[in-house]
Amino acid sequence: MSDSRSALYELTLARTRDFLRTGEALFWVFAFPILMALALGFAFREKPPERIPIGVVEGPRSAQIIEQLSASRALLPRLYPAEQGREALRTGRVSLLVSGTDDLSFVFDPSRPDSRIARLEAETALQTAAGRKDPLPIVEEEMREPGARYIDFLLPGLIGMNLMGTGMWAVGFSIVTARQRKLLKRLVATPMRKSDYLLSQMLSRLVFLVAEVVAIVGFGWLVFDVAVRGSFLLLAVTCLLGALAFTGLGLLVASRSETVEGVSGLMNFVMLPMWLLSGVFFSADRFPDAFQPFIRVLPLTALNDALRAVMNEARPLGDITTELVILAGWTIGSFFVALRIFRWR
Repeated sequence: MSDSRSALYELTLARTRDFLRTGEALFWVFAFPILMALALGFAFREKPPERIPIGVVEGPRSAQIIEQLSASRALLPRLYPAEQGREALRTGRVSLLVSGTDDLSFVFDPSRPDSRIARLEAETALQTAAGRKDPLPIVEEEMREPGARYIDFLLPGLIGMNLMGTGMWAVGFSIVTARQRKLLKRLVATPMRKSDYLLSQMLSRLVFLVAEVVAIVGFGWLVFDVAVRGSFLLLAVTCLLGALAFTGLGLLVASRSETVEGVSGLMNFVMLPMWLLSGVFFSADRFPDAFQPFIRVLPLTALNDALRAVMNEARPLGDITTELVILAGWTIGSFFVALRIFRWR
């Protein structure tokens, strides 16, 4: 084995052993994403749709109106005096206020989606009770199959978020802690190259990648029946590129940082936009169109989109080429910039 390969091997081995000695790091890599998947999976588990609370103003016909509205599976009517009903609507306790005798009155806020839905459901229930018949019959089909649930959307996002967090924090803290302890200063006197040290940080991160992803995917499959519909090989390649991209960003952020507090601030500055914009807990398409070009080039967005395409939609390699190219670009670009600006002291 050449001196260069020997140095890279020994550095990678030392970094891996250092990681295994840190219980906190093992918790964040393996336990935290599973606990989050468990909590959110049960919070958004399959259950009957919640009925929308609406108010009915007390009056001669209020009992009849409540009976007719109760026929709707989407509405939960409640009786209120007139002033209390308006107050309940204003404060959001009900989504619609129904009143009237011969002519009915609907009071609602059109800017609230639940109010618009309640208004349509209430009109349908009352008009049907009055004898209205729809000339065009509609057949309803409820989608409850795996792949369409919130947990199916959530789990790939948690994998992406975990690869980002562990990749950046593990590498960033390791380098800055070594710099604070003057360990990097001692390495300057050795024949080891800067590239060997940085590559060892990336390779040691990959040692735990398989176990990390298998733990999350296996937990989702055992507890929530979340299946991988696409290629396992393509899933592995996607996770590998994602881990490398965020490890490279961790190297870049830690290249000049001298304190743990400093690198923590930079890490949060880099990761916060991706936590918010990259579609971990809800789709990135919810943001305005003007934001989309910026959102789409973020590495976490590319990783989450690729993971969901493989896991939930069984997409082939050709359909996620753009996302993989983005991840590869972040990996190569961040590593070479980090290599150029890295300093030992």
